[in-house]
Amino acid sequence: MKLHIKDSRTVAEVQKEFSSGFSYLKLEFFDAVHKDNKPTPKSKMFAHDKKLQSCRKKHNDGEVEVKPTDTVSQLETELWNKFGLSVQVFRKSGNLWIETSLTDSWTLQRQNEEGKEFSNGKFEEKEDLDLTDRDKWE
Repeated sequence: MKLHIKDSRTVAEVQKEFSSGFSYLKLEFFDAVHKDNKPTPKSKMFAHDKKLQSCRKKHNDGEVEVKPTDTVSQLETELWNKFGLSVQVFRKSGNLWIETSLTDSWTLQRQNEEGKEFSNGKFEEKEDLDLTDRDKWE
């Protein structure tokens, strides 16, 4: 699959293109590069109707070949190096979207499969966790 990058496209158009190949993943675009293993504040996230022109540092048109065997880190780095786009991959988990900053070394395929598993209820939970019960934290 290829992501087509040009100033006239919107964040939503690139997101849709990416999600057509990875239905349990999404790209979010930010105004800052994230640090390794750290999430980016939501306040730095661009709106989905924003044109790429105002989201990037380099304004050359082009495309990125995205393969299932690419890691999250590889994709994020390539989009930054080629186009000055700061992106984060998010994985679906039930009805939530989780930033993959702690698992950037995983392939896109593995992230997508994990998202599918957790979103379709095919995982087995051994015990219900009540995070408000401090006695279970240790």
